[in-house]
Amino acid sequence: MQYRTLGRTGVQVSTLALGAMNFGAIGRTGQEEATAIVDAALEAGVNVIDTADMYGGGESEEMVGKAIAGRRDDIVLATKATMPMGEERNHRGGSRRWLVTALEDSLRRLGVDHVDLYQMHRWDPATSDEETLSALTDLQRAGKIRYFGSSTFPAYRIVQAQWAARELRLGRYVTEQPSYSILQRGVETHVLPVTEEYGLGVLVWSPLASGWLSGAIREGRDVATHRSTVMPDRFDPSLPANRARLDAVERLAEVAEGAGLTMIQLALGFVTAHPGVTSALIGPRTPEHLRAQLAAADTVLSADVLDAIDGIVAPGVDLAPHEKRDTPPSLLDSSLRRR
Repeated sequence: MQYRTLGRTGVQVSTLALGAMNFGAIGRTGQEEATAIVDAALEAGVNVIDTADMYGGGESEEMVGKAIAGRRDDIVLATKATMPMGEERNHRGGSRRWLVTALEDSLRRLGVDHVDLYQMHRWDPATSDEETLSALTDLQRAGKIRYFGSSTFPAYRIVQAQWAARELRLGRYVTEQPSYSILQRGVETHVLPVTEEYGLGVLVWSPLASGWLSGAIREGRDVATHRSTVMPDRFDPSLPANRARLDAVERLAEVAEGAGLTMIQLALGFVTAHPGVTSALIGPRTPEHLRAQLAAADTVLSADVLDAIDGIVAPGVDLAPHEKRDTPPSLLDSSLRRR
């Protein structure tokens, strides 16, 4: 396992981090399997575990808490807030009112008295930077969080939040968690240059592109069997974006085979090769998935392999731009762009 410094915090983190989204109902991973995954990951040198309050409605945090009991101090523990937790209209977002409550709920579920990294799961356009940053700064000063960060923020919001923190003399986001993979390279255009400029640690999610780069999805196989009830169109082969992904995967498989690598090693080695990336979040559902992903822990891609990848998916290009989660609200709601 390799280790890098998380932004300018001085904290050393593994280049592969364990994402716990699949623990519980989402990935149908039970407590016994979840604990086995955590055990194997820590044994392999992974020292970051990332979850969120909304994963399984809190179930993931509860399972992580049970799995890490008795060894909390060995782990850089991260969770997130802002996404809806139930139907109550104020049980979401970046307000002080909600963040204080959400953190207390997360600490209780995790069975800890603090988290190392508390992340805003998404930018909340209804809440000012001052409101959110002041609440996070107070929680940090109270010792309940060590650092705080953002997740899937558009580049301009990362810049705005950094300016607001400096202007208002508040604590600042020290990390960003964007989606990044060979098939979704849009963050290379603006987000990663901005995070490098501000010295942010970067923990990338979905480096296997929701399974497209796992090696299991290939031409001639029943791609539709990978469809989920949550995102039924994600693997529909009749859609142009999925057709483009499948074509790219076939070419990438040839590159991986020529380099003596698995598709997973190629995918994880690609994202961790970027100088702006600190760690890649892996989200195994089973111990077997974890073993296949841990095989990429020390993968270093040659310049020739990286050039070959660029020739298949150009830098800065998203093959499925409609799946991005950082689209400005004004592009989604027509009322925000008309008088």
